[in-house]
Amino acid sequence: QVQLVESGGGLVQAGGSLRLSCAASGSIVSINVMGWYRQAPGKQRELVATITRISGTNYADSVKGRFTISRDNAKNAVYLQMNSLKPEDTAVYYCNADIWPVRISKFIDYWGQGTQVTVSS
Repeated sequence: QVQLVESGGGLVQAGGSLRLSCAASGSIVSINVMGWYRQAPGKQRELVATITRISGTNYADSVKGRFTISRDNAKNAVYLQMNSLKPEDTAVYYCNADIWPVRISKFIDYWGQGTQVTVSS
């Protein structure tokens, strides 16, 4: 059974940094795009950043220059380094990955359980 497990959330003051990690486990053939999304209270889930298998990246305008996404294909992991955090970055952050599981003939979209990031002013 494939699953994504996130870690690294927490409480930080404005201007501080956090690093989120997400690892995929289970019987996996391949992982295509991996990414991070977030959902603040009362708002829709939004894209934060994505990264392809060959490390092509895409960022939301609101985090460009402050957040950096990276991945380790050998570990089936994706990371999000968040610097210069602002109160408006407060949200539940979700890991997402396009995964081809063993014995399945296609890529399937998986989500992590979410990790809370709270930035105090």
